[in-house]
Amino acid sequence: MSYTDVDFTFEPGGYADNATPLVKNCWYVAGFSSEISRDVISRRFLGTEVALYRTMAGEPVAVRNRCPHRSFPLAKGRLEGDVLICGYHGMQFDPSGRCVNMPSMPIVPANANVRSFPIAERGPIVWIWMGNPDLADESKIPDTSWLADPTWKSVCGTFPLNSDYVAMHENLLDQTHFPFLHPGTVGTLEYARSKLKVRQEGDVVIIDRSLKNSPPPGIYGIPTNLMHKNVDRLSEARFASPAVHTAFAQIIDHEPAAGRPSIYRFNITHLITPESNGRIHYWWFNSRNFDLDNAETDKFLYEASNKAYLEDVDALEAILNVVQTDVEPQFDLNFAPDKPGLMMRKVLHQLASAEANYQYA
Repeated sequence: MSYTDVDFTFEPGGYADNATPLVKNCWYVAGFSSEISRDVISRRFLGTEVALYRTMAGEPVAVRNRCPHRSFPLAKGRLEGDVLICGYHGMQFDPSGRCVNMPSMPIVPANANVRSFPIAERGPIVWIWMGNPDLADESKIPDTSWLADPTWKSVCGTFPLNSDYVAMHENLLDQTHFPFLHPGTVGTLEYARSKLKVRQEGDVVIIDRSLKNSPPPGIYGIPTNLMHKNVDRLSEARFASPAVHTAFAQIIDHEPAAGRPSIYRFNITHLITPESNGRIHYWWFNSRNFDLDNAETDKFLYEASNKAYLEDVDALEAILNVVQTDVEPQFDLNFAPDKPGLMMRKVLHQLASAEANYQYA
């Protein structure tokens, strides 16, 4: 049985891939709070063009970036107060998407509206709900409270990439690639070989890993001044939702220098919003709970993180290019360390098939 709204067949017990319909009923990231202002911008989320701006009171607004009259992009119009004016025929839309004035008509037609999207701001992030608005429960926005916590300091970045969110999440859950794709920054061979425990809580896939009495990688060792010193490293990585992957690390120094902590904490936040099945928006944060006012630490963590994530971009774009252009079929092999990624892919497949109201024969 095929899902009638898309040319896709869901198989029982299947795994999501780059062709699986995107999960819509999810809080995705629309952008950093600093990216959304009184200047109207446009972005494509899950195949839909969206116009983003702020009201005079500073509240974020998201409406479809397509005038219902002749499909003119509303982001090419202008704001007057809280009203967005189409640059083609002057139709005026309030933040709810309702047309409040149509210069060429004495009475505004009742159907002359644009879709508005539920939107919420949490700390430095603006979230958007692209699915059924009746299901947009703000309590389901994933927890990223440390990003607004004054006891933490974050560096961050963003870039688009030609890949799909399944591959991106799989990459983030695949910790065995760290010492090879990111030598000197993120991974060590000892960590790649360390034992992992994987568990699932609802739709959340969690990896717990520990490595004791071993030097940390550069991303942790340099800012803590613990390079080449044996420490304990505890980590938890989470596929938290189709939009969010988090990684929490503790570096434990059992013989700290005078005035230095014995435990250093890092929270890594990856935020992923599909533009389509082959292109995604990506935002990242590297947060720490020590040396909050150290500009050199800020600089190092930004540069090291950005370098590592651009290495991921290069790898994922190369993989998608091969998948899309190599005509000879291949069934990719899976090994024991791939279990977390397979669990994530099964979750995404189940969520997508549930949205399609798909019934297996």
